[in-house]
Amino acid sequence: MRVSQLEGRRLALWGWGREGRAAYRVLRGRFPTQPLTLFCSAAEADEVAALADPALQVRLEATGQALAAFEVVVKSPGISPYGEAAAHAVARGTALIGGSTLWFGERANAQGIVEDTVAVTGTKGKSTTTALLAHLLRAAGRRTALVGNIGVPLLEVLDPQPPPQDWAVELSSYQTRDVALSGAAPAVAIVLNLFPEHLDWHGSQQRYIEDKLALVTVAHPRIAVLNAADPLLSTLVLPQSQVHWFNQPQGWHLRGNDLHRGERFVLDTTTVPVPGRHNRSNLCAVLTAIEALGLDGVALAAAATTFRPLPNRLQTLGTREGITWINDSISTTPHASLAALECVADGRQPVAILLGGHDRGLDWDDFAKQVTTHCPEVVVTMGQNGPRIHALLRPLAEQGRLQLLEADTLASAVQQARARLGETGVMLLSPGAPSYGAYKDYVARGKHFAALGGFDPESIVAIPGLGIA
Repeated sequence: MRVSQLEGRRLALWGWGREGRAAYRVLRGRFPTQPLTLFCSAAEADEVAALADPALQVRLEATGQALAAFEVVVKSPGISPYGEAAAHAVARGTALIGGSTLWFGERANAQGIVEDTVAVTGTKGKSTTTALLAHLLRAAGRRTALVGNIGVPLLEVLDPQPPPQDWAVELSSYQTRDVALSGAAPAVAIVLNLFPEHLDWHGSQQRYIEDKLALVTVAHPRIAVLNAADPLLSTLVLPQSQVHWFNQPQGWHLRGNDLHRGERFVLDTTTVPVPGRHNRSNLCAVLTAIEALGLDGVALAAAATTFRPLPNRLQTLGTREGITWINDSISTTPHASLAALECVADGRQPVAILLGGHDRGLDWDDFAKQVTTHCPEVVVTMGQNGPRIHALLRPLAEQGRLQLLEADTLASAVQQARARLGETGVMLLSPGAPSYGAYKDYVARGKHFAALGGFDPESIVAIPGLGIA
């Protein structure tokens, strides 16, 4: 769907976050006087009133009946299309789309391909992978956009001048479905891995997988870069796309910490400043995509050693009074917390991990089984799903495998963990759950954690290379 197709339609926006504001600016730039309705909160309505837009109507309640009055509703990514109100409207003919739908539809060629665009998705590691991709493309001397879910809404960069040579676009599972609705596809799509996540938004694990994979199963990119080591991805058949595999012996893969292109040794990945082996493994995905674009991956691989890690992703804040503070606030799945422990719990220092947050129904049984492989000395559970995690880990505490504590807040969790660590150790925030309810987002949670450790919260949040450069 192109923006021009919205002219003269009964049109609404749903949500007034950064994505919603970006959509508003695009629509008003194209259709200055077209009637437009915005569904938002009462607090947001005060901000909207300052726009003094006579053709903009604000409504505070997005009921199914209210939404169904519109032909097209452009929604923010965090709003699920599977909720009761959204489903009611869609059943009555309302097209529910996102900003990603419009961006891809607007930029597609006659074959439906968005050239010079690499889209990255996956449950774990997609932000770092997208940023690393942009870093290597820039190392090749190419003007590159680092945009999407990583922090710059696509509609903010709909028509930049001069345009970049390449686009590195991160897509969440909320957005991959929107791309599929656009009738377009990226030239190259990377899918890193699949674990259960965002079940409250998608409604089920199966639908999460379907929505995530829509980037390659429905959108049909020219080239799909897939992880041969992922059980779900390794069986995927995509007859309408070329499939380039990584993490397999004939292509880019790791042998221990050594990066190989087939039989050729290329790089010791311990020199690459990304947290965890899973992120070093995702360098294989980046180099596979680099080659899909016609560039020399072997020649560019060494540039990965100058990459700057992203905030809130196993981010070492520093050491205070013998305690090293590590901020992994973006961790929103049990698998992510396990990966964090694999990186941190190396036996050299005691580790305290802070677990829990918004409960969206993810299964923590596997975490409880596998946590003994890289067992922390202290676990403090917190948040809405804290009691459920605590109950699963209680047998390990009774066996003396770890110390298990409970907290009502992050501040209390930090205080209790600090008391148990003693004179040295690692304080790890890797909650494995979203921040909803307690914080605006994972960034706010990470900033609070930094402040509790005595670090400047504003100095930890900038994403290197974001935007077009």
